[in-house]
Amino acid sequence: MDMHDKSGKAMNDHSEKLTQMMELTKRSWDERVPIHADDQTGLYDVASFLNGQDTLSPIENAEIGHVSGLKIAHLQCHFGLDTLSLARRGADVTGLDYTPAAVAKAQELAKQAGQSAKFVCADVYDALDHLPAGAFDMVFSTCGVICWLPDLGPWANVVATLLKPGGKLYLYDMHPAMAQLEEENGKLVATYPVGGTGASGALEFSEDESYAGDGRPLENKKTFEWIHSFSHVLASLLSAGLTLEFLREHDTLPWKAVPSMVPAAGRMFKLPDSMIGPSLSFSLMAKRT
Repeated sequence: MDMHDKSGKAMNDHSEKLTQMMELTKRSWDERVPIHADDQTGLYDVASFLNGQDTLSPIENAEIGHVSGLKIAHLQCHFGLDTLSLARRGADVTGLDYTPAAVAKAQELAKQAGQSAKFVCADVYDALDHLPAGAFDMVFSTCGVICWLPDLGPWANVVATLLKPGGKLYLYDMHPAMAQLEEENGKLVATYPVGGTGASGALEFSEDESYAGDGRPLENKKTFEWIHSFSHVLASLLSAGLTLEFLREHDTLPWKAVPSMVPAAGRMFKLPDSMIGPSLSFSLMAKRT
């Protein structure tokens, strides 16, 4: 997830620098897994999940349709709550994440929940080394995922290659317009550039604690993110041979992207009525023809 209590700066571009950025970000995510899974603030609501509650947001629930019997690849699955929710709905689902701690926790939760789901530890760009090409009815990727990818072209090619003919990508994520903003004195202020790729387009952030907000300090504070424009998202998918079925914008997010956001239905958050701002999230479905 892309939480914005931080300051960003651009980096110089070369492949060695990009590799270093990705490794530092991975270390931070690996450290966050036990904090998120411990769930002291209830952000992930792990206890309710183990008691049978579905973790998919109202937006995802309304848009993905019936998944029973579908073979699904859940890319960047973190510690597997949504993966296992898809399994509860009858899907044959494989979750992929690049941090060993996340995959280990997902496997543990699968046993606790009594759900049959597979989990693979791999970078999303290397997914085809671990998952069968042309085998999936759906690729599922949500929420706060593409900001961790330096370029969407290779990612879109992975997605298209994983899908069967007629298979679909479902993507739900933070709106790029919202990702550019910080809140200052109760107002939203444009702070971060959109559209960068590679090392030169990265934004560097340093956080003392995880967005889960339980106060435990992080040792691996540094991460790198990218704000991808709609044009880059869509061009990447179309170039990979996918056909757009819908693109929608929404006024809620599953987390508080800025401090003034208030609770909304379905464990979501929205801007208060007094604050004028952009759409907070977007979703799309794209089909392999």
